[in-house]
Amino acid sequence: MTANGSVMSSAKAKMAEELAEAPMVVLRQDEALVRPLAELVDRLKKRPPRVVVTCARGSSAHAAAFGKHLIERCLGIPVAPAAPSVASIYGGGLRLEGELVLAISQSGRSEDLLALTRSAKRSGALTVAVTNSENSPLADTCDVVLPICAGPELSVAATKTFIGTATVLARLVAQWSDNDYMARAVERLPERLASAAALDWSAVLPSLAKAPSLVIIGRGPTLAIAREAALKLKETCHRHAEAFSGAEFMHGPVSLVSSSYPILMLTPTDEAAAGMRELAVELRRLGSDLFVADGSSDVVGRLPTLTADQPEADAICLIQSFYAMAVQLAQRLNVDVDRPRNLRKVTNTL
Repeated sequence: MTANGSVMSSAKAKMAEELAEAPMVVLRQDEALVRPLAELVDRLKKRPPRVVVTCARGSSAHAAAFGKHLIERCLGIPVAPAAPSVASIYGGGLRLEGELVLAISQSGRSEDLLALTRSAKRSGALTVAVTNSENSPLADTCDVVLPICAGPELSVAATKTFIGTATVLARLVAQWSDNDYMARAVERLPERLASAAALDWSAVLPSLAKAPSLVIIGRGPTLAIAREAALKLKETCHRHAEAFSGAEFMHGPVSLVSSSYPILMLTPTDEAAAGMRELAVELRRLGSDLFVADGSSDVVGRLPTLTADQPEADAICLIQSFYAMAVQLAQRLNVDVDRPRNLRKVTNTL
């Protein structure tokens, strides 16, 4: 029996099967995104927005946060997440004439996202749907559709769609900013994602299995990854997890640190790594139960990572390794990872 009273299937978890499909998702994007990306980037270069607004929920919101990092770092354009309820509940709108609105949704059917996107389009914004459903109301609403190409995803916990969405945003920013370094790294992602899923993170399982709460720390490109990881632990393992920036953790949350309170640190492979390693030293001094995904550090609690390639692509590989570990943790806890309690695949928020 599972923790919620249902019998766990002896077959391989659908979540595990679907995260293994992520490399093919990225490969399918190579062809599917050529025309819409070229059209969109041409429009953006001719009329650059002053601000980019994202509209998303759940894992898609974490992908949007990843896109925020990409756009602000590579293009210097501020990115802000919209509150869909401004349109869906309060009947208002935002002044977005000439700006870019990225509406990110796996299903493309959430009413609140649709309301905000339609309002933005009426105000004169360039609206872009990043969706796994090209025949959805969101796709029909937007000026440009960027398909995620994930195919059907049956497990409640989104894995390949999150990776696909993050990759779509990396492709967009690489082309928009003429960043060949990032574009080439995206081309290498399929093989690297397959390798990342095979990395052994089992060292963290005993601590996570016995602790009801934990912290996940990221910085730069890995902050959005930390937020996604925290959500997945709630969804699939019934473990309370909270994500923090490495820059914020010492401002109050550090009082949570104890030997019985696990901390998972996702170290980026860019300029932010040095500060994260300094934080790791301090957390160990304080007696934390710390596990660090850091390929450049050979310390107690180190989780293996791929050899560094390009920071944003490396961050995408980290979540793939995490997903594989989450499946193992759910099995250890006897939780049916494909049918988390109280959850449905599509959540329709008004």
